Amino acid sequence: MTATVPVSESQSESRIPRNWRALVAPYAQASRGSAIYQLATTVGLLIVALVALYWTRKISYLLTLGLSLPTAGLLTRTFIIMHDCGHGSFFTSRRANDIVGVLTGFLTFMPYAKWRREHALHHASSGDLDRRGIGDIYTLTMKEYFSRGWLGRLGYRLTRTPAFLLTIGPVYFFLHQRLPSLRKDAARDEMTSVILTNISLIGLIAILVMVLGTKTLVTTYLPAYYLSVIGGIWLFFAQHQFEDAYWAEHEEWDYANAAIRGSSYLKLPRIMQWFTGNIGLHHVHHLAPKVPNYKLEAAHHSHPMFALAPVLRAPDAIRVLRLALYDEDQRKLVSFGEARRRWRTRRG
Repeated sequence: MTATVPVSESQSESRIPRNWRALVAPYAQASRGSAIYQLATTVGLLIVALVALYWTRKISYLLTLGLSLPTAGLLTRTFIIMHDCGHGSFFTSRRANDIVGVLTGFLTFMPYAKWRREHALHHASSGDLDRRGIGDIYTLTMKEYFSRGWLGRLGYRLTRTPAFLLTIGPVYFFLHQRLPSLRKDAARDEMTSVILTNISLIGLIAILVMVLGTKTLVTTYLPAYYLSVIGGIWLFFAQHQFEDAYWAEHEEWDYANAAIRGSSYLKLPRIMQWFTGNIGLHHVHHLAPKVPNYKLEAAHHSHPMFALAPVLRAPDAIRVLRLALYDEDQRKLVSFGEARRRWRTRRG
């Protein structure tokens, strides 16, 4: 797996300027024109794609399934717009961000306020070994894994297999978004967001079933949505779960290093970069969430510090799916097989 990483932690820290906030500030400003253009083209093309799914089923269902892939890409791009609205970066106006965030969240079945809060917690704790599990793919250390009983190890192992992540994972993700947060610090607007989104979705589905029929709805929209969630899980995994990803105990955790060294630069083909709203430039996004997706690439090229980010390409992003445990001694993510061999060696 090709990944360019710093030689050592001390070197990487010395190369991230203390004034990095000032350096990225010129890019952390929304452009009304760019935002409106991106919103109009993305939602417009999504509507065209959905209509095409409906009409092509009369010609050939194989053609419909083929069109599900670009439709899934447009759903992903729509999700990225909601994502930026949640960070307050897509528009300059908070009200505009919230309105568009709710609407694009509805198109992607996401309760905007709940997702916004959980994602903010993810940004605040990514790479922190003492604050895992909030808005993340939960990861155990080797010591934690081998200290569990066989049933606990089996359960964790099942949830970390690529087959589970890319088949059951989308179903879990969808169901998780239907439930209000159980956190004690959850705000009232999070619960309201979940309830209103669920009611709206039930209403929309009921109307579409009456107009189009259940079979048409299931065979057209569902495959595209399912593919978009699979793609989202894959992207999120590759952006944080790679071999040399930055992890540290809370006392040693550093935000800037966690952002740049703990988030990959996923170099995708241009067409995939477009469909994914530049989210492959994840190291820039984690360092400065206020940079809108349409300025991430420009920000990346603005300063040498961004060259510290581990670089992955699409094949690398597939191979990292086997990584499952964090080796605290080697400071690397490893597969179950590697972990077993290392654990036996250390135990003598």
